[in-house]
Amino acid sequence: MKIRPLWVLVHRYTGLAMTIFLVVVGLTGSLLAFYKELDGAFNPQFYVAANGRAPIAFDTLIDNADKCIEPQASVQSLWMSASAVQFSVSPHQNEQTGQLFELNYDQLILDPYTGSELGRRRWGVISEGMTNLMPFLYKLHFNLALDDVGMWILGITALIWTIDCFVGFYLTLPAKVFVAQDNKSSASSFWQRWRRAWLIKWRGSSFRINYDLHRAGGLWLWLALLVFAWSSVYMNLGDTVYQKVMQSVSDYHQPWTEIEDLPEPLVHPAIDLRAAYRMAHQAMSHAAVEHGFQIEAPVAIWFNQAKGFYVYCVRSSLDIQDHEGQTRVVIDANNGQQKMLLLPTGQYNGNTITSWLMALHMANVFGLPYRLFVCVLGLVIVMLSVTGVVIWSKKRR
Repeated sequence: MKIRPLWVLVHRYTGLAMTIFLVVVGLTGSLLAFYKELDGAFNPQFYVAANGRAPIAFDTLIDNADKCIEPQASVQSLWMSASAVQFSVSPHQNEQTGQLFELNYDQLILDPYTGSELGRRRWGVISEGMTNLMPFLYKLHFNLALDDVGMWILGITALIWTIDCFVGFYLTLPAKVFVAQDNKSSASSFWQRWRRAWLIKWRGSSFRINYDLHRAGGLWLWLALLVFAWSSVYMNLGDTVYQKVMQSVSDYHQPWTEIEDLPEPLVHPAIDLRAAYRMAHQAMSHAAVEHGFQIEAPVAIWFNQAKGFYVYCVRSSLDIQDHEGQTRVVIDANNGQQKMLLLPTGQYNGNTITSWLMALHMANVFGLPYRLFVCVLGLVIVMLSVTGVVIWSKKRR
């Protein structure tokens, strides 16, 4: 079999296999480009305006959260934004029965300026109605709302999609560089012949328009599609495929790949979340002086039971995102010792690339114009999937 027909088959059937998943992530991704605006429209009670106020301290917010929750539960993480501060809450284990206490929520939302409670919900549980519509769409986009199974499905899909980006690009190239004219071998301009692949013949048949939309749409947005495909591999297969590839071509480090799991999950760390914040913030302040960057605002702190550490995240002068940040320090949850410092840019080239990939994927860079572009790109991904099915159906008939 010649090489080109083989890649045509590969592109055709991998595209068919990915269709339903790409339609789901394309449609949900279009909406997620405006997640906060839409979630705020559905749940205005969860969001407040700054009105020139400064957020209160992290440790004060943690104190307030502890007062709001039941004694049988504890706060596991804190995420700060300009309009709300969100805590993830997990139940304790009943020492007598060995079962977890029941909670009717896992997310607590406080006002970042007063510390008062704004609401609570079981994040992503669509049975609660519009309150969880946007979180549910996020889960659908990230793992098909199927937890680990969905992550693997979309991770494998993203890997195939990444490879197929190169296959699809190859198939747009002219099949032959030379054509016969009047029994003479005549060189045909490669660029002149490839130019056809970039155009849409709007006056052609419906099938021709469909075919041109599929081919030209994929070409014009090829780089963006590759960015979203490979960043999806990071999101779903970050500690396996993405790590191995990036470490083979760049200097790449992450705590979940370089710090071993504990023999048993650390359920009751010696350092609580409040003390961890103070230690981590001190470590971050020292790092800022040592590495010459400025801390602009704290963003988040969360606890990893499997590895026994806290991750403290701030926005700094090294961040490229429009909002929030990815300047992180990792400390041991038992002794407070710094285990890692990870800067979003300028430290490790693989991490810098990853920071850009994630900022682009999350529509968190270049302001409103790029968010609109990501919204439209999601619909283009749906279009490319549907037109691919139409082409297959026509060829099959």
